[in-house]
Amino acid sequence: MSLKLRIRENLLTLKKLKEGIEEGRPDLKYYAFDWDDNILEMPTQIIVLSDNGDDVGMSTEDFAEYRGLIGKEPFEYKGENIVGFAENPFRNFRTEGDKQFIIDSFLAKLGPSWGDFVECINGGSIFAIITARGHNPMTLKNAIYNLILKDHEGISKETLISNLKEYRNLMGERLNDDQILIKEYLDMCKYYPVTYGAGSAANPEEGKKKALEEFINYVKEISGRMVDKVDFIDDVNNNFVPQIGFSDDDPGNIEAIKDFLDTEYKDEKPVRTYLTKGGEKKEI
Repeated sequence: MSLKLRIRENLLTLKKLKEGIEEGRPDLKYYAFDWDDNILEMPTQIIVLSDNGDDVGMSTEDFAEYRGLIGKEPFEYKGENIVGFAENPFRNFRTEGDKQFIIDSFLAKLGPSWGDFVECINGGSIFAIITARGHNPMTLKNAIYNLILKDHEGISKETLISNLKEYRNLMGERLNDDQILIKEYLDMCKYYPVTYGAGSAANPEEGKKKALEEFINYVKEISGRMVDKVDFIDDVNNNFVPQIGFSDDDPGNIEAIKDFLDTEYKDEKPVRTYLTKGGEKKEI
């Protein structure tokens, strides 16, 4: 079968994509992930303050539950009476914690969206990391690069490279240097630590909405470039709508994203939202 016929055959179904295509084949799914307690259960802690003036570490999972109370009313946590945030409570989630973030990424337990993250990476799909953290975006990218190089917990560098080369073939391009392929792939993905430089880690919803809106527009742009490059038939060209899956463990973030999508995309929403609170993935 000629390459053109193969391309036509493979792309005929793209407009119907909801859960991807044949395993191991590159597709045009797009992903957006919250990081903490979604991709990975990181050991990093937020520092809150007890009524005795002591610093108390709080996990990100617990913070998602208690963040609406902190500083508004006292509550008991770990045998302490919590009255507010400690000084610089998100110190471990800012640029001063960049080095530790990369280390913690290897030490962390796997989160409920880890399987989707592995599928995304191995398939060479474009993704966004949309997190309340305030690290340098390069830190997020470097952490993922290291996870790929180490074939961490199901990630397959070999499979990723194979699929990236398949994408290049479809676009009529050639590049054989594996390391450059991976780095250029990660450069195409997006990293949104929404409190980097500004923004509220206690209330990250607005930053996450803006980040997702930017990623939606980016996805539309790169999808349009592929339409221009690849010989799509008219039906696919006219009807294909890129699909993004967004997962987050915080119900407040998911609710804010859904309100945003309902307001801005009344007809056909480009994003499917998944809540992963408590370790279970549920479409909302």
